[in-house]
Amino acid sequence: MVFVGIGVGVLLWGGFNWSLELTNTVEFCISCHEMESTVYQELQETIHWSNRTGVRATCPDCHVPKEWTHKVYRKIRASNELYHKFLGTIDTPEKFEDYRLTMAMNEWKRMKSTNSRECRNCHDFASMDLDKQDERSAERHDPHVWEVEDGIEPSLTCIDCHKGIAHSLPEGWEEAVDNDPLLSAGLEALQEVEKE
Repeated sequence: MVFVGIGVGVLLWGGFNWSLELTNTVEFCISCHEMESTVYQELQETIHWSNRTGVRATCPDCHVPKEWTHKVYRKIRASNELYHKFLGTIDTPEKFEDYRLTMAMNEWKRMKSTNSRECRNCHDFASMDLDKQDERSAERHDPHVWEVEDGIEPSLTCIDCHKGIAHSLPEGWEEAVDNDPLLSAGLEALQEVEKE
């Protein structure tokens, strides 16, 4: 009886993990035409899709944590997306564009609250070679590289400056970010760099 219970437990656990991983594929993400015809097409025009090193970031790399507990939490939160799928919130290009700012703000807030955890799976200030970056990028990253060198938590996180790195920026995004206390610090820092 104990062996049957263990066997059933292993099967259930394995099935759960298999299902969880199945939802971490590009194929799953773009199975919704709303994603396939918009943000997936936009991604293919960016450096995260095609670059000199051949490293490609796909939907789950940026939107799903790798650590199991964070991943499960994110999947539970993502059930809200299924709700909106059934409601038809973004089922036409016009509705998608009307809702793009809301979706972007939600994602930027999530990324800000996790200190851009998914970005940092690949990018790390301590590993940056500023001499290999173009001048503008090196100038922007330089203070944060030094913060890390000095053992200080960087004052900005990736999403503070890299909104729109993989998808089109929604209309009105700057004003919306400027009016959001969580996100506005990054916009202010970016504007300061622009003035220099």
